[in-house]
Amino acid sequence: MDIETRYNQALDYLYSFVDYSLKHSSELAKADFNLDRMFALMKSLGDPHTKYPIIHVAGTKGKGSTSALCAAGLMAAGYKTGLYTSPHLLDYVERIQINGQPISHEQLSDLVEEIKPHVASVPFITTFEITTALAFMAFAKYGVTAAVFEVGLGGRLDATNVVTPRVSVITSLSYDHTAVLGNTLALIAGEKAGIIKEGVPVVSSPQQDEALQVLLRVASERNSDVSLVGQDVGFERVESSLQGQKLTVDGGLWAVRDGRKSKVESQSMVELQIPLLGKHQIENAATAYAALKTSEIPITDEQIKTGFSQVQWRARFEVARVEPPVIFDSAHNQDSFEKLRETLEEYFPDKKVYLIFGASEDKNIPGMFAEMKAKIKKIIITRADHPRALSVEQIQGLAEQAGAEFEAVVPVKDALRRALELSSKDGSIVLSAGSMFVTAEVMREWKLLTSL
Repeated sequence: MDIETRYNQALDYLYSFVDYSLKHSSELAKADFNLDRMFALMKSLGDPHTKYPIIHVAGTKGKGSTSALCAAGLMAAGYKTGLYTSPHLLDYVERIQINGQPISHEQLSDLVEEIKPHVASVPFITTFEITTALAFMAFAKYGVTAAVFEVGLGGRLDATNVVTPRVSVITSLSYDHTAVLGNTLALIAGEKAGIIKEGVPVVSSPQQDEALQVLLRVASERNSDVSLVGQDVGFERVESSLQGQKLTVDGGLWAVRDGRKSKVESQSMVELQIPLLGKHQIENAATAYAALKTSEIPITDEQIKTGFSQVQWRARFEVARVEPPVIFDSAHNQDSFEKLRETLEEYFPDKKVYLIFGASEDKNIPGMFAEMKAKIKKIIITRADHPRALSVEQIQGLAEQAGAEFEAVVPVKDALRRALELSSKDGSIVLSAGSMFVTAEVMREWKLLTSL
């Protein structure tokens, strides 16, 4: 059997289980999330998640970028580095990367065959749980010496939360998946704080006070030291352009005293450069720097500098063409749309946007439109090929309520072509955002168009 046939059969197997990423929010809210199945599966597999040091990253926004930055630093330090993230953009294997490259279709197929008898002994297991186990297995099997795991949803009951990491990282918290995680920042923070383990240090991005108080309380209960970026770890943006950004971060001296990690005061500032754009990415870089230094995985500032300068993380204000601009972004809630608008105003202050937009049914679309309204010339409403995608008609009604000009174009490939046609006449920005699934389809079509 050829490799691609085996790979497709492996994906069919994975998708034959319950996949909550394809379920509506009402089903997600009543899902039976717990860690019993994962612990049982890990035990059956020989506990591969204990074979290498791990950095564990939760958060509403920035967790993917922060994870990618941590992994880039570890790679530059010479570690064979695993990175587990979700969802994927274009290919399932993107979720499981080693040294910046997805594992091969053949490797995933082999791993699926290996895991099948173990999965058979664990009733009611889900697609995401199996995929997470495959990542733990892959990193152990292929000799990974350090790994970064991004939480899928929440934290407390997420499949990745079987790990005891070197450091627990919590990036910016805001409202998302409220049907599952709760409709207040305190409730959401409680779920995210579930990754904090007894005695394991915590690094947190700047947080609103309501969320921060919960994180600090949980950390205190678990005897975990907290380094708060923006307070304990100072940082500042030095310069920014479409070519990248520079920041300084308080290097300090990180040490263990009396068995506890503490930061010794120092005036030393480390200058870092990142290709990722937007003020929020400066915050993510400072968080990733603090996470790496807190992890006690041996790494130097020079290695972190090298890694951060080479990081790649797609669909995060990714400028695919400068003139007229084409930008791919993964913003999909009100907070991330605010950051997206701020970034647009910084780099393209005089340009309006043709927004290619679709969204999942559990998202705050009026909030997203309100944040972006000042920059929108027209919304090109479309729908991804995804079960949770909201209908074009429903989005049209919300666009009308927002007072935005819009038109509906399906499928997504035609929406991109329409936006490009409009942009060619006035030079406005073509921007895809609102849904990772829409942006993935836009990116796929853009690659086809530019390769002709």
